[in-house]
Amino acid sequence: MYAEVLIEYNSKAVDKTFTYIVPEALISKIKKGMKVRVPFTNKIINGFIVNILPSYTSEYDLKEIESIVDEYLVLNEEMLKLGSYLQEKTLCTKIAAYQTMLPSSLKVKDKKQKDYSKYLEYIELIADGNTIKEYINKHKTAKKQIEAINILKIERQLKSSISPSVVKALKEENLITIVKEQIYRINKKEKEEEKITLSKEQENVLNAIDLTKQDTYLIHGVTGSGKTEVYMQLIDRVIKKGKNAIMLVPEISLTTQIINKFYDRFGNDVAIFHSALSDGEKYDEYLKIYRKEVHIVIGTRSAIFTPLDNLGIIIIDEEHSDTYKQDSNPRYHAIDMAIFRSKYHNIPLILGSATPSLETMARALKGVYKYLEMKKRIGSAILPKVDIVDMSIELKKRNVIFSSLLKEKIKERLEKKEQIILLLNRRGYSTVVTCKNCGYTYTCPYCDIALTYHKSTNNLRCHYCGYTVIKSDMCPECQEKSLDDRGLGTEKLEQELKKEFPNSRVIRMDTDTTRNKGSHEDIINHFKNHDYDILLGTQMISKGLDFPLVTLVGIINADTTLNMPDFRSAERTFSLLNQVSGRAGRSGLLGEVILQTFNPDNFTLSCVKTNDYMRFYTHEMSNRHKLNYPPYYYITSIKIASKEYELASKEILKVKRYLDSNLSKETIILGPSTAAVFKINNIYRFQIIIKYKREPALNNALKKLDEIYMNNSKVNIEIDNNPLHV
Repeated sequence: MYAEVLIEYNSKAVDKTFTYIVPEALISKIKKGMKVRVPFTNKIINGFIVNILPSYTSEYDLKEIESIVDEYLVLNEEMLKLGSYLQEKTLCTKIAAYQTMLPSSLKVKDKKQKDYSKYLEYIELIADGNTIKEYINKHKTAKKQIEAINILKIERQLKSSISPSVVKALKEENLITIVKEQIYRINKKEKEEEKITLSKEQENVLNAIDLTKQDTYLIHGVTGSGKTEVYMQLIDRVIKKGKNAIMLVPEISLTTQIINKFYDRFGNDVAIFHSALSDGEKYDEYLKIYRKEVHIVIGTRSAIFTPLDNLGIIIIDEEHSDTYKQDSNPRYHAIDMAIFRSKYHNIPLILGSATPSLETMARALKGVYKYLEMKKRIGSAILPKVDIVDMSIELKKRNVIFSSLLKEKIKERLEKKEQIILLLNRRGYSTVVTCKNCGYTYTCPYCDIALTYHKSTNNLRCHYCGYTVIKSDMCPECQEKSLDDRGLGTEKLEQELKKEFPNSRVIRMDTDTTRNKGSHEDIINHFKNHDYDILLGTQMISKGLDFPLVTLVGIINADTTLNMPDFRSAERTFSLLNQVSGRAGRSGLLGEVILQTFNPDNFTLSCVKTNDYMRFYTHEMSNRHKLNYPPYYYITSIKIASKEYELASKEILKVKRYLDSNLSKETIILGPSTAAVFKINNIYRFQIIIKYKREPALNNALKKLDEIYMNNSKVNIEIDNNPLHV
């Protein structure tokens, strides 16, 4: 017997299988999808078996598989096919595709072969009655040992409950044995029965979804319309049919509240999967799924790769979120992977959002997806009133951060013992530190951007490469004490809030305050328990969070994302502001939103004010049509990156000439130009954008370009189909 093995090296040069002999001792155990140890050149490395052959003819002497790494964790047929699809879709190596699909504790390249399992150790009495009597008669003074024996006669005990010296003495006499029992790190909760009364809209949506065949549905429901309850009802129906469900959420911060809702409804039938889990926790959750111990998986983007078989439904909440697209290689979108799996199992895929992406809505309105709408909030809750404040007028009153109206509304809510959420989509203390005397500005020496000041640590940090420098009192250029902090970040906003409202309790939620494990959950729970009055943060607080006492949302600078040089900036702004506005007034209390801007007449902001998604959609689609952007055209981004400026600029011109001669005249090729961030970590980046409606030659052209730069150590090519940022 022979096996085709995909080795661990993530190099295009060896992106193929190598054939090995299966030794006789392993023939009965070997399976497709197994992780094995194999000899390669003069080393023993890891690999995956992707095929098994009964016979094989070779002119070379074949080597034998050395050993099986794990007999029980095997990539099933669906996962192997999904890996091939991922490779084809993103042009990554096949091993990179499989690495992406596995938690870090199970990745192919794992030199330490660490056992991530967690165990409890128990002591069991194994000696018969006569042996025990003899021991007691012989050791009458060993009171602790005799006491332990009498306890163990009734039931086994945790090893930690008996002193090590007693355990050692009894083990030496062969009276006891130590039993290891594997446990999971994440505690399960008991199921709570709850009587749910559905709204008419919820019932209509549930009844419209056919669980017996593959279809993609868009649930377009306003914030607070009860989409999560619809998801749980659908999953409940799927489980009753003996099938399983995957549900994706966009942010780790969202999993806390949603997981608790699912635990309350489904008890220990839920596994969670996201990047904030430790390696051991990921291993445990993956094991639960693999062992078929749960019917439901909830997680972020990577949870779409969990090996849950017999699927009955896949749900993607907040489908518009950018976090479902991976920025690094392989550059996949979770929705593409979900569509593949839904077709594989012939099951429905549910996309839900209050602000669907334009591409998704266009497909729904054309009938490619089935469109379902939920226009009303649950119960007595109504959508919040939105007021737009012109900050150019407020500046004349010397209101730099808080407008008069926002200050007044915050004060009102604090007096009523209600809660407030403030959004500022920029972390740090200030965005630029510059010298008033000579004009010097702190910039990253490795990247093409200014450094962000973080006052709590008194350092300036690059948010691209991580470069950090301590801020001096004096300008490094002219040696004058004339440094000025410009711009506003969440850290500075927190300080200003405490000055303006000294009796308020403020908590901040951004990347800096959520670095530690469990910090997302702690912040959310503290705010939900009303330990704090004001929650301020970046866009991570905009989606999915549900706090009954929040009646005011303040958007400090609505222009932050509006003026970005990207064709999706208006869409992102509408989505972000609409979503964060939806955090207000979710119970019976009236909600209000204060939106501060220097562009009060902006069309996107006027649509946020009236909560009019369809008006925004129609206007934005018109712009996209005129400019040949998605969903009217597909786009592909090609970047050439090198440490040598001249080399990168020369190679991008070669790529342009190649595309001009190999693609049709109808295809639009923009560039070359510098990338949005030209230099990152001392690497220069040039870009070409391809726009096309139909281009049969594109895939082969991209593969050829990929091959050309395969072994080029000085130049790297990055190909991204349907990029979210250009």
